[in-house]
Amino acid sequence: MGYIDNYNEWLFSNELDQHDKARLLSLTEKEKEEMFFGPLAFGTAGMRGIIDVGTNRMNVHTVKRATKGLADYVISLGKEAMERGVVISYDTRRFSSEFAVAVAKVLSANGVKAWLFEDVRPVPICSFAVRHLGAICGVMITASHNPKEYNGYKVYGEDGAQMSPEATDKVVKFIGSTPYFGINEAKVSFDGNSIKGKNNVALDDYITIIGKDVDNKYFDAIETQGLSPEAVKEYGDKVKIVYTPVHGSGYMPVTTILDRMGIPVSVVHDQALPDTEFGTVRVPNPEEADTLSLGVELADQIGSDIVIGTDPDADRMGIAVRDNEGKFTLLTGNQIGVLLADYIMRRKTEKGTLPKNGAMVKTIVTTELATRVADHYGVTTFDVLTGFKFIGEKMTTWERTGEYTYVFGFEESYGSLVGNHARDKDAVVASMLFAEMTCYYYGQGKTVYQVLQEIFARHGYFIEKTISITFPGLDGMDKMASIMKMMRETTYKNVAGKRVLAVDDFVTRTRTDADGTKSPLDLPKSNALKIHLDGGDWICVRPSGTEPKLKIYGASSAPTLDDAKFKVEEYLDTFKSMC
Repeated sequence: MGYIDNYNEWLFSNELDQHDKARLLSLTEKEKEEMFFGPLAFGTAGMRGIIDVGTNRMNVHTVKRATKGLADYVISLGKEAMERGVVISYDTRRFSSEFAVAVAKVLSANGVKAWLFEDVRPVPICSFAVRHLGAICGVMITASHNPKEYNGYKVYGEDGAQMSPEATDKVVKFIGSTPYFGINEAKVSFDGNSIKGKNNVALDDYITIIGKDVDNKYFDAIETQGLSPEAVKEYGDKVKIVYTPVHGSGYMPVTTILDRMGIPVSVVHDQALPDTEFGTVRVPNPEEADTLSLGVELADQIGSDIVIGTDPDADRMGIAVRDNEGKFTLLTGNQIGVLLADYIMRRKTEKGTLPKNGAMVKTIVTTELATRVADHYGVTTFDVLTGFKFIGEKMTTWERTGEYTYVFGFEESYGSLVGNHARDKDAVVASMLFAEMTCYYYGQGKTVYQVLQEIFARHGYFIEKTISITFPGLDGMDKMASIMKMMRETTYKNVAGKRVLAVDDFVTRTRTDADGTKSPLDLPKSNALKIHLDGGDWICVRPSGTEPKLKIYGASSAPTLDDAKFKVEEYLDTFKSMC
């Protein structure tokens, strides 16, 4: 069917209310084509898009269709899988609770058990609950740190990691054979407000509301990851920490775990409560300096040195710290990850608990400074493709084989995981450990920023930077594909004066050395290209998995900060000119 056929099917459907039909009638021809040219893409990260009517948008009909496909997949696994059920969580975005309820109703109508949280919960609690309840999979309604106009649908496997590519392919096939209308739903009447505060309440034979019992089990699990209780006890009330959930789902869990630990925290009042419009920020992304500006204002008022922020689904954590001149600076995701890795390995070494077969996992676009830190402590580093599910896969494998013991895993995109309680990024335990780390170094008369400078002094200055180039419109994906093809066909001898040592093509899963020698890459197929340069610098190019963007990553190390920054900018400019 073409976009006009899709448009007319929706326009004349008796399942659309008058508001939606009026919206359809107001569309320009270009809008019709963009919103109805095809289905919203469903990949290994689920689906994510702008909230609106249409096949290529996030709305209750695309959510129900995806859920019917997921239900059919679970049914294909057998009765036991149907009885184990699906955990459903959601954040504070527009229509998140409504979409979550729709997921529960469709699952129930198809005989698949639904475990629905009684209120907003973040990604890490969703991942934990899948494992804790023994569910066959999970659904998280969120668009992470995207602007307010977006929402999304993440799917998790039974291990608590985002669903594997193989399982996702099967779900996509079921979705593809599912219509947008006429999907059965359970005949239960409830909304997000009517289920708050309930716990283990069965609404029908297949829907159970879950609440504080799972929360408490989660808090028990992450509390065991603490490494410096003595420092917290002695300095916890002396360290001033500001926290902002940026109107998201992190408020309850982050403040709860810090209270459990005995670390007082000052919450940014204007950003504490849920707000579907994220009215105090440009975007609800703690990676952005302006998103943490209210936190910095509060920190200046109370004399705090640390500002912690989490995104709407609390899988990413942003940090602002005072530099040596007393000015607040935003740490990068790589710097946050390196600080946590160094702290964890340092404390485990001091306590004699660092396993001899300890391993850290990071992605191919994450800083090599982390590898230097891990080497310093005798921990083995593994690189995986982008996407935290690949870190989760390593954890699950080692849990089964015992070959390595997972110590820490993180991505450059501000996400990390400490502990084995979940299989996705966890900003709650990251916030807990960053607060504890601040107490530990406070007792030594150091700031976190000073510790970062010590790490640079020991291992060299490592600078990484990412730029994203957006390709809007219907031909955006084709443009990105053409650019990636051109880059793959280019022969690289040097980049910005640095000699090329090898090129990794993750589509062909082949490394090509400077002399033309080819060798296989022991990583799954992925649409990414990485160029290795003399001295350990690198550039990586890949399309985003959730947005029409081409991401270019550059990394450099040098004896001085300025030299490292200069080289990174040269690398990025070189590849940006190719787009």
